[in-house]
Amino acid sequence: MNDNLNRICWMAWVVVLVSVTLAQAGAQVLTGEQVKKLAPNSYYFAGQSAAVQVRNTAGLKNSAGKVVLAGLVDTSGYSTAIQEKYQGFLITETKLSFDGATLDPGEYGFGFKDGKFTVMNVAATDLFSIASPNDDQLKHPVPLQFEKDGAGYRLYAGRKYVVVKAD
Repeated sequence: MNDNLNRICWMAWVVVLVSVTLAQAGAQVLTGEQVKKLAPNSYYFAGQSAAVQVRNTAGLKNSAGKVVLAGLVDTSGYSTAIQEKYQGFLITETKLSFDGATLDPGEYGFGFKDGKFTVMNVAATDLFSIASPNDDQLKHPVPLQFEKDGAGYRLYAGRKYVVVKAD
């Protein structure tokens, strides 16, 4: 009976160890199929809803399982002033940091323009704007993607990018 108890305790310890290891290693860029299951069909911003371009939506999951989604939207129904700075949505379940700027969990609009990445609240008020360099070494730019970059991720819009860290 003592051997059975030892075996059960050992198996429980292995399960706990594997669970902790998987949780720590769980940070990842989401696949297209995973993103399709999570992405909204439309996104409310500045008083109206815009269709989400699901094919141009990307996501990541941090080690705690919290999700971050970024996607491009159809801005054709918006005023020219909004279209000039708003390209997509950002939904985050965790705190994010961008080159010194922080963003609490929530829903936001964003845009890349004139070498800057600007994040706005849903009322289209600018929250912060940071530099967005070009990556001329990127072999296959696409409209929007996340790529692992050290302790964070690069959010690319074509060759323009910002580094994002998800807590």
